[in-house]
Amino acid sequence: MIKARNAGHGARGSSPRRFRSNNAHKAAGYDGSMPLNRLLRRPGRLLALLLAGSALAAWAGATAPGTPRTAAPASPLARPPAAASAAEPGDEHDDSANLSASARRIYDVGRPRLLQVRTLLRDQDSQASVGSGSLVGPDGLILTNYHVVSQMALEPQRYRLNFQTVDGVAGALQLIAFDVVHDLALVRMAQPPAAVASRGTFEFRPQATPLAQGERIFSLGNPLDIGFEVIEGTYNGLVERSFLPQILFSGALNPGMSGGPVLDDRGRIVGVNVATRRDGQNISFLVPAEFAQALIARSAHAKPITGPVEAEMARQLLVHQQQLTTRFIGLPWRETKHAHYSVPVPQEDFMRCWGSSNPSESKGLSFERSDCQMDTAIFINESLRTGDIAVRHEVYDGSRLGALRFAQEAGMSFRNERMGRRTHDLTAPKCQEDFVENAGLTMRSVMCLRAYRHLPGLYDVAVLSQSVDAKTEGVQGRFDARGVSFQNALLLASHYLQGFAWKRSP
Repeated sequence: MIKARNAGHGARGSSPRRFRSNNAHKAAGYDGSMPLNRLLRRPGRLLALLLAGSALAAWAGATAPGTPRTAAPASPLARPPAAASAAEPGDEHDDSANLSASARRIYDVGRPRLLQVRTLLRDQDSQASVGSGSLVGPDGLILTNYHVVSQMALEPQRYRLNFQTVDGVAGALQLIAFDVVHDLALVRMAQPPAAVASRGTFEFRPQATPLAQGERIFSLGNPLDIGFEVIEGTYNGLVERSFLPQILFSGALNPGMSGGPVLDDRGRIVGVNVATRRDGQNISFLVPAEFAQALIARSAHAKPITGPVEAEMARQLLVHQQQLTTRFIGLPWRETKHAHYSVPVPQEDFMRCWGSSNPSESKGLSFERSDCQMDTAIFINESLRTGDIAVRHEVYDGSRLGALRFAQEAGMSFRNERMGRRTHDLTAPKCQEDFVENAGLTMRSVMCLRAYRHLPGLYDVAVLSQSVDAKTEGVQGRFDARGVSFQNALLLASHYLQGFAWKRSP
């Protein structure tokens, strides 16, 4: 999906979305202004800190009504001739088409069943965003991405959906169902054209015959709103260390192709365009077909959604966060090689950890840092992603500073943390500070919660913790989980804090 703007394409609703990780949130919140040398030590308060979170439940349960969001100006729809990928070496047929024989055949087969899905302003024909879709049912049932139709799903009073085929047939669409976790949606033609049945529908490749790595597959869509095209690429299996299964596709997906089908050499759907890496080349991602098939199986005959979608969206996200929490807590913390501290560093089953340190020749405070994050988050709207976890820590050596200067530097590091960026989708952070002790190590800790205004039962939790038992060394850690239940927020916070301990006292 692409978002039409005055200058270029992108911003809210742009797609395919960038496959990226999110660092610790930065926004207004607890500022940790109390210096370390003024703090009293009160060990044994882990339970007190966690139970104090229950006092936030009544506060966090109160949600405010949504605020209207303005749409960016739309650009006129252009319909140039269909484009395609570069020709395969040795293909001498129809050089002007610039297509390999296989890609030409796939495009000819898929062309009648390929559509553009537009989000229009409710009271005029100006488009707010554009994506792609595919016919998967004889009654005008269309498969696309959730993020392609998210504006209309969240604000039906402001937006409506429309389709247009390759040969110019257009009409209204109705939202039937969505899978927000896997970024899929089903829409149906409100009044299917008389000839829609003759177009046929896409079939799915049987799950019993999986693709082999290196097989050629073909992505269809309407990139940048300039024309329909087919992109040849390679199937490279599933993305490694991803909590949600995604296919790694070596093809150049572009904004506007989101929701389009990806076909095997027999024209059967194997995936759905969803995202691309903007910091790489030809690194793109697809939703595996099995999740689309499951959505169609349970919702193909559903009635159009005419009311708010937030309750159903929250239900799906609560299922996801339970699976994520259970799996995360079930993995032991990794062994760290620091001489003094045991630090909660997660396994890399579905996270990636990156390390850094200051130069060896630098003067003053020395540190080593580890950042562990999930690569993906669930798209809700252009300003809100959720359903992910991040863990980081810094180990400090201030032996060259002395006790007083080290306390000042460590206190400044604590003060610089923020507990979430400002957004209308969540309440302001509500924080509780205390001292906790585990295995002889006392930590100054702050836990903050934020409630989702429109998704009942979901919270963001952040835990900041810093050791206070040594004069010239220490460890500081940060844990963030987005889109979890209240009970799981407390469970995750407890699990994290219990990962800190002395290996041996300095």
